[in-house]
Amino acid sequence: MGAATSILPPGPKSRSPLGHGAEFIRDTVGFLRTCARDYGDVVTFRTGPQRSFLLNHPDLIEDVLVTHNHNFIKPFALRRMNLFLGNGLLSSDGEAWRRQRRLAQPAFHRERVAAYADVMVAIAQRRLATWRDGEDRDLHEEMMQITYEIVGKTLFDADVGDQAADVRDALAVTLEHYQRVLSSFWILLPDSIPTPANLRLRKALERLDSALYRVIDERRATDTDRGDLLSMLLQSQDEDGSRMSPRQVRDELMTLMFAGHDTTALTLTWCWYLLAQYPGVQAELHAELGSVLCGRSPGVDDVQQLRYTAMVVSEVLRLYPPAWGIARQAVETCEIGGYRVPKGSIVLMSQAVMHRDPRYFDDPDSFKPERWADGLAKQLPKYAYFPFGGGQRLCIGYAFALMEAALLIGTIAQRFRFTLAADQRVEPHAALTLRPRYGMKMMLHKR
Repeated sequence: MGAATSILPPGPKSRSPLGHGAEFIRDTVGFLRTCARDYGDVVTFRTGPQRSFLLNHPDLIEDVLVTHNHNFIKPFALRRMNLFLGNGLLSSDGEAWRRQRRLAQPAFHRERVAAYADVMVAIAQRRLATWRDGEDRDLHEEMMQITYEIVGKTLFDADVGDQAADVRDALAVTLEHYQRVLSSFWILLPDSIPTPANLRLRKALERLDSALYRVIDERRATDTDRGDLLSMLLQSQDEDGSRMSPRQVRDELMTLMFAGHDTTALTLTWCWYLLAQYPGVQAELHAELGSVLCGRSPGVDDVQQLRYTAMVVSEVLRLYPPAWGIARQAVETCEIGGYRVPKGSIVLMSQAVMHRDPRYFDDPDSFKPERWADGLAKQLPKYAYFPFGGGQRLCIGYAFALMEAALLIGTIAQRFRFTLAADQRVEPHAALTLRPRYGMKMMLHKR
């Protein structure tokens, strides 16, 4: 990255005033993969008046996320979610982000995360007790419920299974709103316009805010460590002795409620789908669980022993990364890979594209957990595989997410295997996260 040139990179042409907006919205990942295949490491295209640049090389991605990260900010799409996420870690920039990261980091120390293992397993087991052999269930909905309950217990030390249905429903309305808005031209319509959808959003956020501020106020009054993430957020102090304001705590809780259950639920959903398509992988997974766990519930000390399970998780995150792309906006005109990137342009780096690049992954569309057995992660260029982002903005909860995925797979796969329902259509949809557009109805088979 250096002085700007006058040259724009290659890319698809369009005479439409919308540019390639319709194609991008209709099949985002398919469009980006086609661009990468046809035009190379740097591609430009328009969505409406907005010019975007897709980067398809690890070195160029590292330039943006690490080496010259100060030249880029979070884009409009994330600022569009300000009513929901406020100024939390996912949406803030600059010094505000750095201060919040310092204050939130202690909540994710290894020892703190490890203490949540038994809670994760117990909540999954409680849900499994409602499942019956031979019935069909939407496993995306089931995984969302399990991870939501885990978030409630680990964030607030609250059993949210039955007691907080209103909060769960309000969060579901909010997530559905932004999943729809961010994958359509509705993204251009401000939340302040009183459409029916925006009014539903505001009511849902009012319910969420009411619940969160009530918990925050109660906990600030007692100032005791309940062993949850909220206790750590409230007690954490910056270098000058200052703590988070109630609004800052609210923003971080809202961010963690979203990031802490949606992405892990999707990882598990895509895992069950892939295992159903690859019975050999499923058999290998079952063999490891039988050998390591011998029918008992997994615990935190088992995670390091579940090596094949970890490879399954890595491969699921390669093929269907819930965080399918990272976007940044250039704050000034710059050069990337020898091409001119004008000020205000959007720079896209897509895990869903890079993770299937044949330059780095043999047979890239196949589900092969064993590819990770001989240290592939260390052999790859750093940004050929980056399911949790990278640079200083590496996902703060990645260790939490990996432990949760391994424990839940170990818990669920010992009890059930799944086959795709005959009438279930599977189509990945890149909205806020990479989700199954039509759900994931599967038949349960007790083991």
